[in-house]
Amino acid sequence: MKIECVKTGYLEENCYVIGINNYALVIDPGDDFIKIKDLIGDKKVLAALITHYHFDHVGALDDVINFYKVPVIDYKSDKNQEIGPFKFEIIKTPGHKEDAVTYYFKEYKVMFVGDFIFKESIGRCDLAGGDFSDMVKSIDKIKTYDKNITLYPGHGDKTSLDYELKNNPYMKGDYYE
Repeated sequence: MKIECVKTGYLEENCYVIGINNYALVIDPGDDFIKIKDLIGDKKVLAALITHYHFDHVGALDDVINFYKVPVIDYKSDKNQEIGPFKFEIIKTPGHKEDAVTYYFKEYKVMFVGDFIFKESIGRCDLAGGDFSDMVKSIDKIKTYDKNITLYPGHGDKTSLDYELKNNPYMKGDYYE
């Protein structure tokens, strides 16, 4: 699986285009459709995956849906998905927002975590739809997965679950409500 990223908008949201052969999924189409379309190139887009519905993650969603004629996969979708050559699990990870999900591609040991986990931090819980106690439960849930998973966040650099378990104060339980 090839993973490509384009930063969109003034918040530099990470929009991912993942590909297998000539098929692609678009994860969190931020607010610059032209950049996203250029990154997709001639790949056949099969779906748009949304980690949560904040404006910086869905700014170009309507453009993607209308141009590529694809469905949206989000928190309302079935837990296990198979779309073309892509197989993944949807894990509900509320905290930053009540509709937040993580997409886990087990075969490739990658997770797209949106604004749930960042390198050495987590997403804010003080925005509308956020809840710190939900975040703690989501963190506890994600700790049970394979430590060798690479995490692709909605902003900033990729990281690994192992690195976060050792270096992220929230993953270690060093936080205050």
